[in-house]
Amino acid sequence: MCNEIINPGRCADPGISRREFIAAGLAAAGFPADADASASVVEADISFTTPDGTADAVLLRPGGTGRWPAVLVWTDILGLRPVFRQLGRRLAAQGYVVLVPNPYYRERRAPVVGDQFDFDDAAAFKVILGYRERITNAHVDRDTRAALAFLDAQPETDLSRWAGVQGYCMGGAFAFRTAAAMPHRIGAAGSFHGADLVTDAPDSPHRSVAKARANFLVAIARDDDRQEPRSKGALEAAFRAAGRSARVDVYPADHGWCVPGSGEYDAEAAERAWAELSELYRRVL
Repeated sequence: MCNEIINPGRCADPGISRREFIAAGLAAAGFPADADASASVVEADISFTTPDGTADAVLLRPGGTGRWPAVLVWTDILGLRPVFRQLGRRLAAQGYVVLVPNPYYRERRAPVVGDQFDFDDAAAFKVILGYRERITNAHVDRDTRAALAFLDAQPETDLSRWAGVQGYCMGGAFAFRTAAAMPHRIGAAGSFHGADLVTDAPDSPHRSVAKARANFLVAIARDDDRQEPRSKGALEAAFRAAGRSARVDVYPADHGWCVPGSGEYDAEAAERAWAELSELYRRVL
């Protein structure tokens, strides 16, 4: 179902090049071979100050000299870990200055978990769920402003162009909040198998779109759609009422399909989502 609303490291083997090493890592994670443009990406572990403390994050940009649009990436519930670093490299290689924060910096530094996580491990999941539940909307808004201020302070960031934001699982709701909190800055927002985008709460993410100016891409998992079949209609209505340009699409894949290493990863559907996001960024940013 699709509805479009239109409105104006280091390698241990010296015989292997860095490019080959990164390509092998990307392939192992499930990314396609063309993602290896990231061999030219400059990557740094950084920290930035927020009203609540110091957040750790990874900052990535294209190699060479230039200025590029900024993109903020919000992770899924498992947080900043190797697979999101690889996702950031692929995005930076397309011509963006990318920041991927650790959303749980108030609890501990990343990675909180590795790329392999057993959701059937009740004790381990309870810890992660506790981290998530302690992040309030006010936290997200403060982190958003601090993260974008850090991005905009980078000499490689092109301040004359819109910034983008994308989020996965819980990060989908964060992307909505980012677009609403920074309407003067965010021109494009993507949510992929976003969680709790439509609730009865007054501050439900779908109610925030009236505050945003961004173009939205909302990719919904089919199992999420089965559980909450009215959500897509509520999202479409909210975008229409706000006059926002948006694409709301239910994908033939289950929750988590965009993230390599997840049990529901679907390479074909993930590449379709990536292509649609890339086109949105090319058009808007």
